[in-house]
Amino acid sequence: MSAPAPGGADRLPGRRTVLRAGVGAAALTGLGWGAGSLYAATAREDRSGGDRPVRIGYLPITDAAPLLVAHANGYYDDAAVPVAEPVLFRSWASLSEAFVAGKVDAIHMLMPMALYMRYGLGADVRITAWNHTNGSSLTVRPDVAELGDLAGESVAIPAWWSIHNVVVQKMLRAAGLTPVMREAPSARDRTVALLPMAPADMLPALNNGVIGGYVVADPFNAAAEAREVGHIHRFLGDVWRDHACCVTMLRGELIRDRPGAAGGFMDALVRAQAWARANRPETAAALARDYLPQPKPVILQALTYDAAAHAGALEHPSWHGERLDFRPFPYASFTEELVRSMQETVVDAPAGFLAGLDPARAHRELVDDTLVTRSIARAGGLGVFGLTGTTRTEEIRP
Repeated sequence: MSAPAPGGADRLPGRRTVLRAGVGAAALTGLGWGAGSLYAATAREDRSGGDRPVRIGYLPITDAAPLLVAHANGYYDDAAVPVAEPVLFRSWASLSEAFVAGKVDAIHMLMPMALYMRYGLGADVRITAWNHTNGSSLTVRPDVAELGDLAGESVAIPAWWSIHNVVVQKMLRAAGLTPVMREAPSARDRTVALLPMAPADMLPALNNGVIGGYVVADPFNAAAEAREVGHIHRFLGDVWRDHACCVTMLRGELIRDRPGAAGGFMDALVRAQAWARANRPETAAALARDYLPQPKPVILQALTYDAAAHAGALEHPSWHGERLDFRPFPYASFTEELVRSMQETVVDAPAGFLAGLDPARAHRELVDDTLVTRSIARAGGLGVFGLTGTTRTEEIRP
């Protein structure tokens, strides 16, 4: 169980903390499930706000699938957890600000941003599961054949504190390129300018020649290929094997004051992850029908990439880095390696919180795997998700 947030974060956030959140972000089958959820009785006995629906916030990307599938399939109802209609946000900044301010209770969030919320803002938030693994790519203009062709170009990222920024910088450096910010890129100096941009704006910017590429979650990569304005150069899951992009976050007060609701919510989420990984066409249909603005064929492409057709974007095909997957257990080794990688990443955003931050301590304090461990067991165990244990070794090959 994670420790209390530093700096008295159990208190309601002040206006300054909320504003800083916005600035920082800018910068299974059904086995064993049903109305008899382990938490169904206690969900009605929570001592605070037991009748208030849990409020979900999300961005219109496939990363949000577990939260949305659980809603579409009625899994929250099965777990006796009242949930409001999920609220769509257009940017990571607005989503994170609403979460820190208490306007939403549960979100999917970029894991580096989760670290910033905890240690940069002192916010009372917890990572309670991985929301998904992989699911992102570096997409480039049709004329860009290799990474070196991006020298003198700009590449859009969704946020400074994103796995996308962390991984693409590893890729650029491995190719002899230097990522820069606040300066014009130079082909002679082999520099590449990084440009934060809302995901919805990336495809138009690529099409108009404003940027040479973008690194982001799907379905925006699939959309570029469908419209023939760009191609996937490399799947990020082929660089960092089975990395967590977005994590599931709950506000600390929900876990403390409404444990039945929090536990039931996690039951529903894990159930949705198992269903989604086994029912990809149906998942695409549900997302397109009610939650995402992109057409079903594009969403389905993002969920079912043909590895053979994208062999050029895979250097380690056995990893299946092209596959958005749903594996909820939050590995400590990933948190620890992510902290170290963030400490080496160039950002134009507050970074002082990383100074002296011990990676193992960060995992202990920020990640609470108690609920998800119970929910995975109820789902049939780790094997349902293609997992074999609760430890692993990180594999990164840019």
